[in-house]
Amino acid sequence: QVELVESGGRLVQAGDSLRISCTASGSAFYNLAVGWFRQAPGKEREFVTAASRSGARTKSTDSLKGRFTISIDDAKTTVYLEMSSLKPEDTAVYYCAATSSNYCLNYGCTSSTSYQNWGQGTQVTVSS
Repeated sequence: QVELVESGGRLVQAGDSLRISCTASGSAFYNLAVGWFRQAPGKEREFVTAASRSGARTKSTDSLKGRFTISIDDAKTTVYLEMSSLKPEDTAVYYCAATSSNYCLNYGCTSSTSYQNWGQGTQVTVSS
């Protein structure tokens, strides 16, 4: 079992950039595929972006491409979500997820059901 901890969420202004982080206790991200999801109040959790093993391949939801980017540090201990040109509609709790699924390790996965390990989330609030 991998424990994921997100950090870095905060209140920002529309147009700002923000980077949030995810670390994995007891394991590095060498053999994990990772994803970022978000859930806004009153809405279902939605896919944001994902990376295969070591970030070799990435996938992003079309509406966020160009603004949201996933990356993994060289030590494979931290996963980042870089967000730019933030909008009030980006306000949500952002969740990091990880899986050791072979398919996801090779290709990255966009479905929340592919992930067995989840963090508690970090709140990002974008004011207008």
